[in-house]
Amino acid sequence: MTTSKAQDAASSAPPTLPPPPFSVEDPSPKWSADHPPLVDFDGVGSSGVNIDIPPEHAEAGFAEDIEEPPPEFGPYVAESFEVGSGDIVSHDPHLNTDGEALYRFLLSESATKPYYIMRCQGTHSETRTRWVTARDANGRSHQRSETYTETVHDFDFYIRMTHDEMGEAVHWSVPDAAPVFRGAMVREVEGTGGIALEDTEEGGVGKSHKRKATRKEKKAWDRLVEERSSAGLPPWVERSEPVEHANDEPLRSSKSLRQWADEYCSSPKILKEFMYEKVPYGWNISTIENAVRSNILSTGYHGTIRVDTTVTGNRIYIRPDNRLSRMLSNKWIKFLSIILLIFPFIWLFKRFHARGGGRWAVCGGAYAVCHWDPAPHEGAEEHNIPEPSALRSDAFWGGRAPTTLDESRVRETPEGRFRRVGLRENEWIRDWTVTIRRCVGGRYCSPTIMHAPAST
Repeated sequence: MTTSKAQDAASSAPPTLPPPPFSVEDPSPKWSADHPPLVDFDGVGSSGVNIDIPPEHAEAGFAEDIEEPPPEFGPYVAESFEVGSGDIVSHDPHLNTDGEALYRFLLSESATKPYYIMRCQGTHSETRTRWVTARDANGRSHQRSETYTETVHDFDFYIRMTHDEMGEAVHWSVPDAAPVFRGAMVREVEGTGGIALEDTEEGGVGKSHKRKATRKEKKAWDRLVEERSSAGLPPWVERSEPVEHANDEPLRSSKSLRQWADEYCSSPKILKEFMYEKVPYGWNISTIENAVRSNILSTGYHGTIRVDTTVTGNRIYIRPDNRLSRMLSNKWIKFLSIILLIFPFIWLFKRFHARGGGRWAVCGGAYAVCHWDPAPHEGAEEHNIPEPSALRSDAFWGGRAPTTLDESRVRETPEGRFRRVGLRENEWIRDWTVTIRRCVGGRYCSPTIMHAPAST
């Protein structure tokens, strides 16, 4: 009975607390690893009292709680490499799955401007005689003379025609009626009257109608592109007068560039390809080439003359990140597949299989070497030329930035007055005439590209 009362008393007694980390009599706090004080990082306790923390405990306990700052943010750099003629190819997987990343990549690459390269060649043929040794039917050798024709290169040199005088990129897209590649291996026209194709929701373009372009449409479009390029017109115009299109809208497609990027990324095709084309405009290339030929003839040269102008660094290709696509981007492997008759089967797969190949060639960037801007009216108070819209530097004017309105650059149209901004064809020809004549007279042959005319 007594034992039961003692047990009840013990159970009703308050629990025994562990001893504090420091004695009440001692005002200086003591602490151990089992009973650390509540402190912040300034060494101040939760009660507001400064507490001295031994260095070994600070390094062992509190240093582990301090997180390192996150790494600095940097823009995503997509994998890409350069191929012939300065073109860019990318197999980056991020660009094939994210339309926003592809769109941003094209914007960043458009900052690199294309440029014209002119090649001037002069050749003539010479008939020469040489002695050769031959054997008759009896095996006896004898010598005889024979004549042969040999092509002699009199001059062969390269000129880079454009530098910093080009304007910034103006993004353009083809109209819906243009017969171009729109995701298939054949050229198509987008609009009413075609086959309804349900696009994915990720592309955000809803339903579209596409049909295969006719041969007549393709021939008319190819002829327009060739005439437009030769005349130096912007890639979005469809007529022959550049002044009338000074303020035209360059985005002609019903889809934006971002929507085209989304459509490409949502495609499951194995050998798909997205091409972004850079187009310089503003110069009539045929006029410049004819003027160069006249300068060469003025030196008294009577051989065969060839003057060819090409655009370098004007295309960006986005291709899938798979082994087959990467192999076909290597020209030597592709050449070997043609020799071994493997490439014809790859072409058939691209052309006819549902998940084979597809091409997009619907947009690009335009760079003005010389273009038309609205000019002040003849009765305006100030005739000072306002800042051009594309570039504000003297280089854009060929080092001749005027301070007053040059009437030779002005043209009156039904839409108003326009002035021609930039380096004109006759100014470029005047700068390079002496250098071209020297190269012809000196029989200059070199693969090195000339970037500036020789000083007189």
